[in-house]
Amino acid sequence: MYDYIDGRLTFKCPAYVVVETGGIGYHVNISLNTYSALGAGEQCKIYVWLHVKEDAHTLYGFIDEGERRLFLHLISVSGIGPNTGRMMLSSITPAEIQTAIVNADLPLIQRIKGIGVKSAQRLVLELQDKLKKEGTGSLIAAPLNHTVREEALSALMMLGFSKLPAEKSIDSAIKNGGTDLTVEQMIKIALKNL
Repeated sequence: MYDYIDGRLTFKCPAYVVVETGGIGYHVNISLNTYSALGAGEQCKIYVWLHVKEDAHTLYGFIDEGERRLFLHLISVSGIGPNTGRMMLSSITPAEIQTAIVNADLPLIQRIKGIGVKSAQRLVLELQDKLKKEGTGSLIAAPLNHTVREEALSALMMLGFSKLPAEKSIDSAIKNGGTDLTVEQMIKIALKNL
């Protein structure tokens, strides 16, 4: 529903920030990673995710798109809720979390408060292949789509396709349709090949 909030940082503490934009102050829960990365300046841009429950609508905020994507991967695992995901991002850096899951470093994962043996095993079991396919550091780095090909590849990966088959289908689309395809045309052709 919301992608980011760009506005004036009116309050900042390790648990949450208040960002004012358009006369409305948004209460956004953040991790310590985001807290430490936020500058002291008044202007800020927070990437958000809205968690809707029957008794509350809660905004979770992230310093960049990569941290948010990792958070969404974490909470997709059974037994890991938004607060546990935020605790994980507060305990160790997003890059360390990704590396620990890819390398199946269970002791490091278990050092995070709220993560036991079974949760750590589930995280590795469910996310290791996904994070390996995306490549180390790809979640953390913000996507830079300089070309039509890269933008189409990014879109296919966000739709859930792994990188290698998506690249092959895009290359096939370029070979058959030429390099002057738009992003939409390239994605449509690639989806037929996947």
